[in-house]
Amino acid sequence: MKELNHRYAGGFPKIGIRPIIDRRKLVKAALKEMTMALAREAASVLTASVRNPDGTPVEVVVFETCISGMAEATRCAETFRKEGVGVIVTVASGWCYPLETMETDPTLPHAVWGFNGTERPGAVYLAALQAAHNQKGLPVFKIYGRHIQDQEERNIPEDVRDKLVRFARAGMAAALLRGKSYLSIGSVSMGIAGCVVNEDFYQRYLGMKNAYVDMTEVVRRMNLGIFDPDEFETALAWVKQYCREGEDPNAEQDRIDPERKEANWAASVKMALIVRDLMIGNPKLAALGYEEESYGYNAIASGFQGQREWTDHYPSADVLEAILCSSFDWNGIREPFTVATENDNLNAVTMLFNHYLSHTAQIFADVRAYWSPEAVERVTGWKPEAKLAGGFIHLINSGPAALDGTGEQSREGRPIMKPHWEITKEEAEACLSATLWRPVYMDQFAGGGYSTDFQTKGGMPVTMSRINLVDGVGPVLQLAEGWTVELPPDVHDMLDRRTTPAWPTTWFVPDLIPGDPVFDDVYSVMENWGSNHCAVSYGHIGADLITLASMLRIPVNMHNVGVKRLFRPSAWSAFGTKDPEGADFRACSAYGPLYK
Repeated sequence: MKELNHRYAGGFPKIGIRPIIDRRKLVKAALKEMTMALAREAASVLTASVRNPDGTPVEVVVFETCISGMAEATRCAETFRKEGVGVIVTVASGWCYPLETMETDPTLPHAVWGFNGTERPGAVYLAALQAAHNQKGLPVFKIYGRHIQDQEERNIPEDVRDKLVRFARAGMAAALLRGKSYLSIGSVSMGIAGCVVNEDFYQRYLGMKNAYVDMTEVVRRMNLGIFDPDEFETALAWVKQYCREGEDPNAEQDRIDPERKEANWAASVKMALIVRDLMIGNPKLAALGYEEESYGYNAIASGFQGQREWTDHYPSADVLEAILCSSFDWNGIREPFTVATENDNLNAVTMLFNHYLSHTAQIFADVRAYWSPEAVERVTGWKPEAKLAGGFIHLINSGPAALDGTGEQSREGRPIMKPHWEITKEEAEACLSATLWRPVYMDQFAGGGYSTDFQTKGGMPVTMSRINLVDGVGPVLQLAEGWTVELPPDVHDMLDRRTTPAWPTTWFVPDLIPGDPVFDDVYSVMENWGSNHCAVSYGHIGADLITLASMLRIPVNMHNVGVKRLFRPSAWSAFGTKDPEGADFRACSAYGPLYK
């Protein structure tokens, strides 16, 4: 069970490259070698730069011959279908016949790169092809290099390379969602609208399915022992070795006895095993006589309702959420799972977007409070300066903040959150050492259990994001690139104690844009946030998120990504060039969801 290879039993989608050429005999002879060389070079760039969720290079399929007409285009489409291609790149070095060579599957993200040379007009084909796509309502990403190249060149310019990689990374994220499922364990937690599973959103925008399991199924599996008993013993020993118990925050009369705490640890570990098995299945359950339970729900994300029907009686789900969302557990270092607390499936989808773009674990957090510099100085006597001078946002939640969020992984001496294949055993243990497992507040979680307590290291570039559903609009994405920051220890303690100090804290400062209606100051970012939750990913991935959102026809209502970094289908400019945000809304409304 250590490798959990069955999580992607159907394999990963591939990227297909379509070399396009003029059918005229002499032109075809002159450009065949060049076109295939450019296609192969594009494939090399993508395999070197884009990864699958397990860390392996993405697989690229270059069609075996240049496409000059409908017959070859049809054969290429059939080849790609058999190969499991989920993302398409068309490459042309000269003029071709657009309507006869184009790919028309509306569900496959598609980019076109036309070689920018004057000897043979690849850029002219690019312009004509994207015009054909736009006329037919098939949005395509246009990749046009800034500088004219010489005919004998085969290297891909840096600006073209950047757009190829950005498109491919977002395209693979979209393709990875397709056909998978979100598993809702329980229902709506404490009246939070983000817990309501909107099947239309999943089916039409993401190409996903929905599965539902009542929380009593977790009780049944706990009571009947429907989990791997050997793995349970391994996990329990790992917890005792690496999970340091912190101070109990409850009043003396509200604290539970040590024997019940031990039972809560055992129950929490069983819950983690069971939720993982519900998501992806576990072949070992079949050997125990539970064939049906061994299959799982093919879920790449799930949510656990928890409060209050569960947490009033059983240990909180914080342990299962924190462990599964992290890049390591008792089986070693592995790809993080996506599990949303309170079954906030909209935040789970956002975490999925972030994870497939960055390949890192995610911090799930409440957007708890904006601390103005005046309020900080009044409460603590300390005046924020430099990056903190405009105030900061307190991000905090009990369970599903991945332990990677401690910032104990590093590169060149700087804190970082890494893809799991780069994490060392020592870094995983450092994340565990920086985390305290605190008994939960009994007035909130009467069933007991444990929450994580850590403070994220400062200096990490991160992106805070969230999908919201808005009546009359549909899904919208909002994001803010910024930085984790650290406060003086005494200031952190004073501010942290005013809320829930037994939970993990990330102090966040967004990058500001003078004169921007939202990002002019930190307060406005908090003021315009659309929900009580957010997902925080390592890295400034806002541009990638915007590209992915445009593929799925999800408009972005709030971001601080520079206009020059935006990369959307070429048709978006037809909806307005002086107001990119408005054009995005108009384009997404006109085209509708990707999977109609």
